[in-house]
Amino acid sequence: MSVVPADALKELAPTGKIRAAINLGNPVLAQGTMQAPSGVTVDLARELAKRAGVPLELVPFDAAGKVFEALKAGAWDIAFLAIEPVRAAEIAFTSPYVLIEGVYLVPQDSPLKTPADVDREGIRIGVSKGAAYTLFLTRTLKAAKLVIEEDGVDTFRAQKLDAAAGVRQPIAGYAKAHPDTRVIPERFMEIRQAMGVPQGRNAAAKYLQSFIEEMKASGFVADGLKRSGQGEATVAPAA
Repeated sequence: MSVVPADALKELAPTGKIRAAINLGNPVLAQGTMQAPSGVTVDLARELAKRAGVPLELVPFDAAGKVFEALKAGAWDIAFLAIEPVRAAEIAFTSPYVLIEGVYLVPQDSPLKTPADVDREGIRIGVSKGAAYTLFLTRTLKAAKLVIEEDGVDTFRAQKLDAAAGVRQPIAGYAKAHPDTRVIPERFMEIRQAMGVPQGRNAAAKYLQSFIEEMKASGFVADGLKRSGQGEATVAPAA
């Protein structure tokens, strides 16, 4: 077990405790309630605090975009988010620990069969504000239009859009519960989930990088995913 260096500890817990942002909007990484979150990200936060020898405060959010926005207010010390260029300007990320797929949901009778089919003139896609896949599609789509709201799937349903984008597991669950929809099997992106600290906390970022690599190599991440019913998620390879 690695000991947290003093300079890293000071940056990880500037208030005397580690405040960990937990995104309940991604059910692969966090489950439970705002009052009692659980999942692999909670496991990782607890292990980090245990090694640091300081208390842990979980700071739950219901969407990744809200986690990023809360950075400006200094609301957290570590976060679990997907690596995206817009975020990386303000967050120092580790290498990824879990790889998740972004996929499209479409009506059952839709002519759209592949991600390429979706990026066409006149196609409207429901996406959630601030999500990693929303940031990715904002950068990469050439013809389709994004309809950005708090919940992309709800917007897809309410506005009768052509598609919705999201993380494979919850999107597949939605399609199973709503037989009038289906998932386009091919992913449109790979979402690289990582730990991060605010930019400028270089000692903390350096320690977190070694921490997350150890957590992958030891099987801690894989075990956490299995315990939380997310065993099908892919642990990222060693950096």
